Amino acid sequence: MRYISGRAFRTVGATLITVVPVFIIATLITFLLGAASGLSPAASLSGDEATPERIAQIEHRLGLDRPLLVRYLDWMRSLLSGDLGVSWYNHFQVSTLIGQRLTITTSIVVVALLLGVAAGIVLGLAAAVNQGRVVDRSITAFVSAVSTLPPFVVSIGLIVLLSVWLKLLPSSGYVPFEQNPAMWLKLIIMPAIALSLEPAADIARQLRTGLVHTLSEPYITGAVLRGFSPGRILFVHALRNGSGPAVAALGMKIPALLGGAVVTETIFNMPGFGLLAADSALRGDVPVVLGTLVVSIILVLVFNVLVNIGLTILQPASRRSAE
Repeated sequence: MRYISGRAFRTVGATLITVVPVFIIATLITFLLGAASGLSPAASLSGDEATPERIAQIEHRLGLDRPLLVRYLDWMRSLLSGDLGVSWYNHFQVSTLIGQRLTITTSIVVVALLLGVAAGIVLGLAAAVNQGRVVDRSITAFVSAVSTLPPFVVSIGLIVLLSVWLKLLPSSGYVPFEQNPAMWLKLIIMPAIALSLEPAADIARQLRTGLVHTLSEPYITGAVLRGFSPGRILFVHALRNGSGPAVAALGMKIPALLGGAVVTETIFNMPGFGLLAADSALRGDVPVVLGTLVVSIILVLVFNVLVNIGLTILQPASRRSAE
Protein backbone atom coordinates (compact mmCIF):
# COMPACT_ATOMS: atom_id res chain seq x y z
CA MET A 1 0.00 0.00 0.00
CA ARG A 2 2.85 2.40 0.82
CA TYR A 3 4.42 1.53 -2.54
CA ILE A 4 1.19 2.28 -4.40
CA SER A 5 0.77 5.58 -2.57
CA GLY A 6 4.30 6.65 -3.49
CA ARG A 7 3.79 5.71 -7.13
CA ALA A 8 0.47 7.56 -7.16
CA PHE A 9 2.16 10.78 -6.01
CA ARG A 10 4.90 10.32 -8.60
CA THR A 11 2.25 9.74 -11.27
CA VAL A 12 0.47 12.97 -10.38
CA GLY A 13 3.75 14.89 -10.41
CA ALA A 14 4.84 13.44 -13.77
CA THR A 15 1.45 14.27 -15.30
CA LEU A 16 1.61 17.86 -14.08
CA ILE A 17 5.14 18.28 -15.45
CA THR A 18 3.86 17.14 -18.84
CA VAL A 19 0.64 19.14 -18.86
CA VAL A 20 1.96 22.55 -17.76
CA PRO A 21 4.07 23.20 -20.90
CA VAL A 22 1.30 21.76 -23.08
CA PHE A 23 -1.18 24.13 -21.44
CA ILE A 24 1.09 27.15 -21.98
CA ILE A 25 1.69 26.27 -25.63
CA ALA A 26 -2.01 25.57 -26.30
CA THR A 27 -3.20 28.85 -24.81
CA LEU A 28 -0.46 30.83 -26.54
CA ILE A 29 -1.36 29.25 -29.90
CA THR A 30 -5.00 30.21 -29.31
CA PHE A 31 -3.94 33.80 -28.67
CA LEU A 32 -1.78 33.82 -31.79
CA LEU A 33 -4.56 32.38 -33.96
CA GLY A 34 -6.96 35.01 -32.66
CA ALA A 35 -4.49 37.76 -33.51
CA ALA A 36 -3.69 36.27 -36.94
CA SER A 37 -7.38 36.11 -37.88
CA GLY A 38 -7.64 39.89 -37.68
CA LEU A 39 -11.10 39.58 -36.16
CA SER A 40 -12.19 42.15 -33.60
CA PRO A 41 -15.42 42.27 -31.63
CA ALA A 42 -15.35 46.05 -31.70
CA ALA A 43 -17.20 46.37 -35.01
CA SER A 44 -20.10 44.12 -34.01
CA LEU A 45 -20.27 45.65 -30.52
CA SER A 46 -20.46 49.13 -32.04
CA GLY A 47 -23.57 48.27 -34.05
CA ASP A 48 -24.80 51.14 -36.19
CA GLU A 49 -22.27 53.47 -34.54
CA ALA A 50 -19.27 51.62 -35.95
CA THR A 51 -17.10 54.64 -36.67
CA PRO A 52 -13.30 54.28 -36.58
CA GLU A 53 -13.22 56.32 -33.38
CA ARG A 54 -15.89 54.15 -31.74
CA ILE A 55 -14.09 50.94 -32.77
CA ALA A 56 -10.79 52.28 -31.42
CA GLN A 57 -12.49 53.21 -28.15
CA ILE A 58 -13.93 49.69 -27.69
CA GLU A 59 -10.64 48.03 -28.59
CA HIS A 60 -8.91 50.19 -26.00
CA ARG A 61 -11.52 49.30 -23.37
CA LEU A 62 -11.02 45.58 -24.10
CA GLY A 63 -7.25 45.96 -24.11
CA LEU A 64 -6.93 44.84 -27.73
CA ASP A 65 -4.59 47.71 -28.57
CA ARG A 66 -1.89 46.33 -26.29
CA PRO A 67 0.89 43.99 -27.47
CA LEU A 68 -0.17 40.35 -27.75
CA LEU A 69 2.39 39.07 -25.25
CA VAL A 70 1.27 41.62 -22.65
CA ARG A 71 -2.35 40.57 -23.08
CA TYR A 72 -1.39 36.91 -22.77
CA LEU A 73 0.61 37.46 -19.58
CA ASP A 74 -2.20 39.52 -18.06
CA TRP A 75 -4.64 36.73 -18.84
CA MET A 76 -2.32 34.14 -17.25
CA ARG A 77 -2.07 36.25 -14.08
CA SER A 78 -5.86 36.50 -13.91
CA LEU A 79 -6.17 32.76 -14.49
CA LEU A 80 -3.86 31.94 -11.60
CA SER A 81 -6.13 34.03 -9.37
CA GLY A 82 -9.20 32.07 -10.56
CA ASP A 83 -10.53 34.71 -12.96
CA LEU A 84 -11.32 33.47 -16.49
CA GLY A 85 -12.32 36.91 -17.69
CA VAL A 86 -15.49 38.37 -19.18
CA SER A 87 -17.17 37.56 -22.49
CA TRP A 88 -16.64 40.21 -25.12
CA TYR A 89 -20.21 39.90 -26.39
CA ASN A 90 -22.60 39.46 -23.46
CA HIS A 91 -20.30 40.73 -20.69
CA PHE A 92 -21.01 37.70 -18.47
CA GLN A 93 -18.25 36.11 -16.44
CA VAL A 94 -16.69 33.29 -18.46
CA SER A 95 -16.70 31.03 -15.41
CA THR A 96 -20.47 31.57 -15.07
CA LEU A 97 -21.12 30.74 -18.72
CA ILE A 98 -19.00 27.60 -18.52
CA GLY A 99 -20.57 26.51 -15.24
CA GLN A 100 -24.06 26.75 -16.74
CA ARG A 101 -23.12 24.71 -19.80
CA LEU A 102 -20.69 22.23 -18.28
CA THR A 103 -23.43 20.47 -16.31
CA ILE A 104 -25.12 19.41 -19.55
CA THR A 105 -21.96 18.10 -21.17
CA THR A 106 -20.85 16.37 -17.98
CA SER A 107 -24.18 14.55 -17.85
CA ILE A 108 -23.75 13.27 -21.39
CA VAL A 109 -20.08 12.33 -21.00
CA VAL A 110 -20.59 10.52 -17.68
CA VAL A 111 -23.51 8.46 -19.01
CA ALA A 112 -21.56 7.77 -22.22
CA LEU A 113 -18.58 6.56 -20.17
CA LEU A 114 -20.76 4.31 -18.02
CA LEU A 115 -22.42 2.80 -21.09
CA GLY A 116 -19.11 2.44 -22.93
CA VAL A 117 -17.28 0.85 -20.01
CA ALA A 118 -20.14 -1.56 -19.23
CA ALA A 119 -20.55 -2.65 -22.86
CA GLY A 120 -16.78 -2.84 -23.42
CA ILE A 121 -16.24 -5.04 -20.36
CA VAL A 122 -19.05 -7.43 -21.30
CA LEU A 123 -17.91 -7.73 -24.91
CA GLY A 124 -14.22 -7.99 -24.00
CA LEU A 125 -14.84 -10.72 -21.42
CA ALA A 126 -17.08 -12.67 -23.78
CA ALA A 127 -14.52 -12.50 -26.58
CA ALA A 128 -11.60 -13.48 -24.34
CA VAL A 129 -13.23 -16.54 -22.76
CA ASN A 130 -14.37 -17.69 -26.22
CA GLN A 131 -11.05 -17.05 -27.97
CA GLY A 132 -11.04 -18.34 -31.54
CA ARG A 133 -14.70 -19.35 -31.49
CA VAL A 134 -17.67 -17.91 -33.34
CA VAL A 135 -18.53 -15.61 -30.41
CA ASP A 136 -15.02 -14.14 -30.41
CA ARG A 137 -14.99 -13.57 -34.17
CA SER A 138 -18.47 -12.06 -34.14
CA ILE A 139 -17.64 -9.63 -31.33
CA THR A 140 -14.37 -8.65 -33.01
CA ALA A 141 -16.19 -7.94 -36.28
CA PHE A 142 -18.92 -6.01 -34.48
CA VAL A 143 -16.60 -3.72 -32.50
CA SER A 144 -14.47 -3.13 -35.59
CA ALA A 145 -17.54 -2.00 -37.52
CA VAL A 146 -18.87 0.14 -34.65
CA SER A 147 -15.57 1.94 -34.16
CA THR A 148 -15.73 3.30 -37.72
CA LEU A 149 -19.08 5.02 -37.21
CA PRO A 150 -18.77 8.79 -36.56
CA PRO A 151 -20.92 10.09 -33.67
CA PHE A 152 -22.97 12.32 -35.98
CA VAL A 153 -23.96 9.34 -38.14
CA VAL A 154 -25.01 7.36 -35.06
CA SER A 155 -26.87 10.39 -33.70
CA ILE A 156 -28.90 10.82 -36.88
CA GLY A 157 -29.62 7.09 -37.01
CA LEU A 158 -30.82 7.07 -33.40
CA ILE A 159 -33.11 10.06 -34.03
CA VAL A 160 -34.65 8.38 -37.07
CA LEU A 161 -35.10 5.05 -35.27
CA LEU A 162 -36.09 6.05 -31.73
CA SER A 163 -37.75 9.42 -32.31
CA VAL A 164 -39.23 9.37 -35.81
CA TRP A 165 -40.12 5.72 -36.32
CA LEU A 166 -40.68 4.29 -32.84
CA LYS A 167 -41.50 7.62 -31.13
CA LEU A 168 -39.90 6.40 -27.90
CA LEU A 169 -37.64 9.35 -27.12
CA PRO A 170 -37.66 13.13 -27.74
CA SER A 171 -35.20 14.19 -30.41
CA SER A 172 -33.84 17.41 -28.87
CA GLY A 173 -33.69 19.70 -25.85
CA TYR A 174 -32.51 19.43 -22.27
CA VAL A 175 -34.17 19.35 -18.84
CA PRO A 176 -32.11 19.53 -15.61
CA PHE A 177 -32.02 16.36 -13.53
CA GLU A 178 -33.43 18.05 -10.44
CA GLN A 179 -36.41 19.33 -12.43
CA ASN A 180 -37.46 16.06 -14.07
CA PRO A 181 -35.12 13.02 -13.71
CA ALA A 182 -37.11 10.84 -16.12
CA MET A 183 -37.13 13.46 -18.89
CA TRP A 184 -33.47 14.25 -18.20
CA LEU A 185 -32.57 10.62 -18.90
CA LYS A 186 -34.76 10.47 -22.01
CA LEU A 187 -33.05 13.56 -23.45
CA ILE A 188 -29.43 12.59 -22.80
CA ILE A 189 -29.60 8.85 -23.53
CA MET A 190 -29.35 9.18 -27.32
CA PRO A 191 -26.35 11.55 -27.39
CA ALA A 192 -24.74 9.40 -24.69
CA ILE A 193 -25.20 6.24 -26.77
CA ALA A 194 -23.78 8.01 -29.82
CA LEU A 195 -20.65 8.96 -27.87
CA SER A 196 -20.31 5.61 -26.08
CA LEU A 197 -19.86 3.34 -29.09
CA GLU A 198 -16.23 4.17 -29.85
CA PRO A 199 -15.07 3.85 -26.19
CA ALA A 200 -17.01 0.58 -25.89
CA ALA A 201 -15.35 -0.83 -29.00
CA ASP A 202 -11.86 0.24 -27.94
CA ILE A 203 -12.25 -1.07 -24.38
CA ALA A 204 -13.59 -4.39 -25.69
CA ARG A 205 -10.62 -4.81 -28.04
CA GLN A 206 -8.02 -3.89 -25.45
CA LEU A 207 -9.62 -5.97 -22.71
CA ARG A 208 -9.78 -9.01 -24.96
CA THR A 209 -6.11 -8.59 -25.89
CA GLY A 210 -5.03 -8.19 -22.26
CA LEU A 211 -7.09 -11.12 -21.01
CA VAL A 212 -6.00 -13.48 -23.79
CA HIS A 213 -2.37 -12.76 -22.90
CA THR A 214 -2.99 -13.06 -19.16
CA LEU A 215 -4.95 -16.32 -19.45
CA SER A 216 -1.90 -17.93 -21.07
CA GLU A 217 0.38 -17.02 -18.15
CA PRO A 218 1.86 -19.86 -16.01
CA TYR A 219 0.18 -18.69 -12.80
CA ILE A 220 -3.22 -19.10 -14.49
CA THR A 221 -2.31 -22.66 -15.41
CA GLY A 222 -1.29 -23.22 -11.80
CA ALA A 223 -4.64 -21.88 -10.60
CA VAL A 224 -6.44 -24.31 -12.91
CA LEU A 225 -4.36 -27.25 -11.62
CA ARG A 226 -5.16 -26.26 -8.03
CA GLY A 227 -8.85 -26.63 -8.85
CA PHE A 228 -9.94 -22.99 -8.72
CA SER A 229 -13.28 -22.32 -10.40
CA PRO A 230 -13.29 -20.65 -13.86
CA GLY A 231 -15.11 -17.64 -12.42
CA ARG A 232 -12.50 -17.11 -9.71
CA ILE A 233 -9.67 -17.52 -12.19
CA LEU A 234 -11.20 -14.99 -14.58
CA PHE A 235 -12.44 -12.31 -12.18
CA VAL A 236 -9.95 -12.61 -9.30
CA HIS A 237 -6.69 -13.60 -10.98
CA ALA A 238 -6.89 -12.68 -14.68
CA LEU A 239 -9.06 -9.57 -14.86
CA ARG A 240 -6.90 -7.37 -12.63
CA ASN A 241 -3.68 -8.11 -14.48
CA GLY A 242 -5.31 -8.19 -17.92
CA SER A 243 -7.32 -4.98 -17.72
CA GLY A 244 -4.35 -2.60 -17.90
CA PRO A 245 -4.57 -1.97 -21.68
CA ALA A 246 -8.30 -1.30 -21.43
CA VAL A 247 -7.83 1.18 -18.57
CA ALA A 248 -5.06 2.93 -20.51
CA ALA A 249 -7.32 3.17 -23.56
CA LEU A 250 -10.05 4.65 -21.39
CA GLY A 251 -7.73 7.47 -20.37
CA MET A 252 -7.45 8.58 -23.99
CA LYS A 253 -11.20 8.82 -24.53
CA ILE A 254 -12.00 11.96 -22.53
CA PRO A 255 -10.60 14.37 -25.18
CA ALA A 256 -12.52 12.46 -27.86
CA LEU A 257 -15.73 12.60 -25.82
CA LEU A 258 -15.37 16.35 -25.22
CA GLY A 259 -14.73 16.88 -28.92
CA GLY A 260 -17.64 14.65 -29.90
CA ALA A 261 -19.91 16.61 -27.57
CA VAL A 262 -19.70 19.57 -29.96
CA VAL A 263 -21.28 17.48 -32.71
CA THR A 264 -23.88 15.68 -30.62
CA GLU A 265 -24.98 18.82 -28.77
CA THR A 266 -25.50 20.54 -32.12
CA ILE A 267 -27.53 17.68 -33.54
CA PHE A 268 -29.66 17.26 -30.41
CA ASN A 269 -29.95 21.03 -29.80
CA MET A 270 -28.45 20.84 -26.31
CA PRO A 271 -26.83 24.08 -25.03
CA GLY A 272 -23.80 22.38 -23.53
CA PHE A 273 -20.11 23.08 -23.05
CA GLY A 274 -19.13 21.87 -26.52
CA LEU A 275 -21.68 24.07 -28.25
CA LEU A 276 -20.54 27.06 -26.18
CA ALA A 277 -16.96 26.51 -27.32
CA ALA A 278 -17.97 26.16 -30.98
CA ASP A 279 -20.24 29.22 -30.99
CA SER A 280 -17.64 31.33 -29.18
CA ALA A 281 -14.96 30.31 -31.67
CA LEU A 282 -17.20 31.30 -34.59
CA ARG A 283 -17.90 34.70 -32.99
CA GLY A 284 -14.27 35.25 -32.10
CA ASP A 285 -15.08 35.52 -28.39
CA VAL A 286 -11.51 34.87 -27.28
CA PRO A 287 -12.07 34.99 -23.47
CA VAL A 288 -14.74 32.27 -23.68
CA VAL A 289 -12.67 30.16 -26.08
CA LEU A 290 -9.70 30.35 -23.74
CA GLY A 291 -11.92 29.56 -20.76
CA THR A 292 -13.30 26.43 -22.41
CA LEU A 293 -9.77 25.43 -23.35
CA VAL A 294 -8.62 25.77 -19.74
CA VAL A 295 -11.53 23.71 -18.41
CA SER A 296 -10.99 21.04 -21.07
CA ILE A 297 -7.33 20.71 -20.14
CA ILE A 298 -8.21 20.46 -16.45
CA LEU A 299 -10.80 17.75 -17.13
CA VAL A 300 -8.38 15.76 -19.25
CA LEU A 301 -5.65 16.18 -16.63
CA VAL A 302 -7.83 15.04 -13.72
CA PHE A 303 -9.16 12.03 -15.58
CA ASN A 304 -5.73 10.95 -16.80
CA VAL A 305 -4.31 11.24 -13.28
CA LEU A 306 -7.11 8.98 -12.03
CA VAL A 307 -6.48 6.51 -14.84
CA ASN A 308 -2.74 6.46 -14.16
CA ILE A 309 -3.37 5.85 -10.47
CA GLY A 310 -5.71 3.04 -11.45
CA LEU A 311 -3.01 1.52 -13.63
CA THR A 312 -0.61 1.71 -10.68
CA ILE A 313 -3.07 -0.20 -8.51
CA LEU A 314 -3.74 -2.76 -11.24
CA GLN A 315 -0.06 -3.27 -11.98
CA PRO A 316 0.84 -6.90 -11.30
CA ALA A 317 2.54 -7.55 -7.98
CA SER A 318 5.43 -9.28 -9.72
CA ARG A 319 6.27 -6.10 -11.64
CA ARG A 320 5.93 -3.93 -8.52
CA SER A 321 8.36 -6.10 -6.59
CA ALA A 322 10.77 -6.09 -9.52
CA GLU A 323 10.89 -2.31 -9.42
